[in-house]
Amino acid sequence: MSFYIIFIVFLYCILDMLRQKQTRNKTSQLIIANKIFHSRLMIGTGKYTSLKIAKESIEISKANIVTVAIRRANSIKLQGKSNIIDGLNWQSLWLLPNTAGCCNVEEAIRIAALGREMSKKLGQLDNNFIKLEVIPDYNNLLPDPIGTLKAAEFLVQKNFTVLPYINADPVLAKQLEEIGCATVMPLGSPIGSGQGLNNLENLKIILANSTIPVIIDAGIGTASDAVRAMELGADAVLINSAIAKAYKPQLMALAMKYGIISGYHAFCSGRMQQNNIAQASSPLFGLPY
Repeated sequence: MSFYIIFIVFLYCILDMLRQKQTRNKTSQLIIANKIFHSRLMIGTGKYTSLKIAKESIEISKANIVTVAIRRANSIKLQGKSNIIDGLNWQSLWLLPNTAGCCNVEEAIRIAALGREMSKKLGQLDNNFIKLEVIPDYNNLLPDPIGTLKAAEFLVQKNFTVLPYINADPVLAKQLEEIGCATVMPLGSPIGSGQGLNNLENLKIILANSTIPVIIDAGIGTASDAVRAMELGADAVLINSAIAKAYKPQLMALAMKYGIISGYHAFCSGRMQQNNIAQASSPLFGLPY
């Protein structure tokens, strides 16, 4: 029995060492489809009270990837109004078009094609990125798993770099990886809710099983939520409402920037083992009786 216990303890130590080695060897830069990004913060462009605040927040965040809803951008264009597309420096930013507002597979595919065309017009000729959203539920805004899988499979075959937005579903995440998606983007909690990470156990399973980047999308409310997401091992976090709806969006953008960096380094360092009882931080040798 004692040998068995010693063996189990030894095996646990080996597994823990391997885990810590893996965290320390995590790449210092975010890599999606062989493209390198220096920031692990991805930022959205909706819900800001003005274009000026949006532009300043994006600049302060130092995000490399900016996502834009193609439906909304095209609608503003048709109205003859200026939008965020016109106001940002796309020489230093990478456009991530998204299919927000699409409720079925056909719509998502059509909007994805418009998104790729928009990227090309901005001079990003090698940009085939698309954030895939298929959301038929207008009340709860939960993504359609079957529709997302079907649309993703078609778009991958058309040489899109697909970043699908999904519920925290480990089975679906693995299926999307297997058909060739570049990432998976599980939600932390309902989009725009600011509830933080309500799906911790499923997120942990997705992170443990995935060999492609996992980007936590939706539900982040403040910087501590972003830190928590990165401490779990997420490769990046996409944030919109938490910044855009903050009382001071520019300041929240700064907080998110440092939160992502802090959480990333905490994950890579490998946290200490938790104990049920207190452990002295100073040696007891030499103390008088």
